[in-house]
Amino acid sequence: MGQIVSIHSYRGGTGKSNLTANLATCVALTGKRVGIVDTDIQSPGIHILFGLEDKQVTRSLNDYLYGQCTIEEAAYHIAPPEVAAAGGHIYLIPSSMKAGDIARVLRDGYDVNLLNDGFERLLEELNLDFLFIDTHPGLNEETLLSIAISDWAVLILRPDKQDFLGTAVTIEVARKLGVPKLLLAINKALPSTDLVALRHDVEKKFHTDVGAALTLTEDLMKLGSNGLFRLHYPEHPWTREVERLAQRILGS
Repeated sequence: MGQIVSIHSYRGGTGKSNLTANLATCVALTGKRVGIVDTDIQSPGIHILFGLEDKQVTRSLNDYLYGQCTIEEAAYHIAPPEVAAAGGHIYLIPSSMKAGDIARVLRDGYDVNLLNDGFERLLEELNLDFLFIDTHPGLNEETLLSIAISDWAVLILRPDKQDFLGTAVTIEVARKLGVPKLLLAINKALPSTDLVALRHDVEKKFHTDVGAALTLTEDLMKLGSNGLFRLHYPEHPWTREVERLAQRILGS
């Protein structure tokens, strides 16, 4: 059975979806079968990074949650040529960006227990080595469920006081839920930041390993979600740091 990796942040705007997409791609480039589920149903968009247009999305996670298809029927095989050449696979289960579908979720909610069933089914039906879950920011019922069944929880935080306070709460919750493996990923640090010192301070504060310390890079901003940074800039320091995080997860 494959492993479930939840990527989470207490607040929005941390770069969670971008890191999820690039981290999953790094893992797939080692020849692994990888799935990604966009459970940020209120504000989805990870499919854009893979070049999957809205008009191409005929089935989504929303359809599965409302009984209109099986979850594997909402899976799109989107492995870029570089991943395919390495023998890897990427399957993406996007959430709908249609205004009506988002409004329905906000208005009616959904049975969060279906998510657990769906994750297990994806691991089995698609024979996945890893399933990455791009969660909704904050702590709500669906996020807690995702974290609770995960083998890994990667918590993203910026060097910001509010992020630090929220991350402390999230770590406490994750430990109470019994998540086996926990890693922190510092994102959007200023280029002038002493990353070694920052990493040390964060690990000391939270008693949790930092798997990646990433700076705010102009190259990433220029890309503007128009593709995967890992594939556009394979030798970039940002990419190398994400690859180190991938190796931590693969090493398990």
